[in-house]
Amino acid sequence: MKNNLKISLLSVLTLLFLFAGSAQAQPLPGRWSAEKANNWYKQYPWLSGCDYIPANAINQIEMWSKDTYDHATIDKELGWAQQLGFKTMRVFLSSVVYANDAKGLKKRMDDFLTICDSHGIKPLFVFFDDCWNASSAYGKQPDPKVGVHNSGWVQDPSKALRADTAKLYPQLERYVKDILKTFGNDKRVLLWDLYNEPGNNKYDLSSLPLLRNVFKWAREVNPSQPLTAGIWHISDSYKPLNAFQLENSDVISYHNYSEPADHEAEVKYLSMLNRPLVCTEYMARTKGSYFMNVMPMLKKHNVVAINWGFVTGKTNTRYAWSDPHPDGSEPVQWFHDVLYPDGTPYSHDEVSVIKNMNK
Repeated sequence: MKNNLKISLLSVLTLLFLFAGSAQAQPLPGRWSAEKANNWYKQYPWLSGCDYIPANAINQIEMWSKDTYDHATIDKELGWAQQLGFKTMRVFLSSVVYANDAKGLKKRMDDFLTICDSHGIKPLFVFFDDCWNASSAYGKQPDPKVGVHNSGWVQDPSKALRADTAKLYPQLERYVKDILKTFGNDKRVLLWDLYNEPGNNKYDLSSLPLLRNVFKWAREVNPSQPLTAGIWHISDSYKPLNAFQLENSDVISYHNYSEPADHEAEVKYLSMLNRPLVCTEYMARTKGSYFMNVMPMLKKHNVVAINWGFVTGKTNTRYAWSDPHPDGSEPVQWFHDVLYPDGTPYSHDEVSVIKNMNK
């Protein structure tokens, strides 16, 4: 089974590279050269970190809203991250918060960056996301559903807004450009992840116009940090999306929750693009993706290693995607996450590996 998966991955990636040279996937003006991207990467040691949201926030809106942004909790948790040697965090922004409180969002982003900087962490920010709940609203967010993975995480933008692109796109353009103009030369920011998992939730190729536009808007601002959007679904039907992402990203990012052999096969193929590699999601214990077996491989290939989840909390990502526990019982094995809310490690052995890898 593993060999078949590996063969399938390699054949799909081979087709993807052939497609990447087509007119449909040609890069927009302003893409960094491979030389510039690699020179940018050389200034950093090997980096690792997490997809981060504080334990007391259920989604991006709750993290960034005025009434629920929690400086003290973020400072405490990023202190724990510093103790593990993490030097980056991937953090999702919210166009909903921006639409209702643009100045406040930017103020809180500045505060967040100050906290990160105090702990030696350079985060990357994510603008758009096709994952999880289709609708969202400003204000009080729902309570978590007991034992359900990411029950309150929201797509950005909401599905209901996507039909009227004539109205939506100018709003999103203002959002993206304002954030990039504000922080696009801020040395506390590592890079910009423009779109998480475009095409997920059966959007498929309907997400390509927004993907094209967010790259266009970002290139028009021309931040000093690199741009990326990670490939996540290696299949023939996603070839146009993946090819566009690969051909327009300054640094190549991707998601892989597989065991080390299949993950390493993807790393080797993506390395053919001769650009820095950033794994922006990995580590799903029940799928065989652990810190112990994947993190050393990523360090060996000098791939930035960002796992999903840090302190377990309202997102409930210690539960697997398709394994709810409505009675609230603990899973036999955590899916994601590293620490309990009091900072105690889920696994002392894992924490030892993380610390050793980050030396």
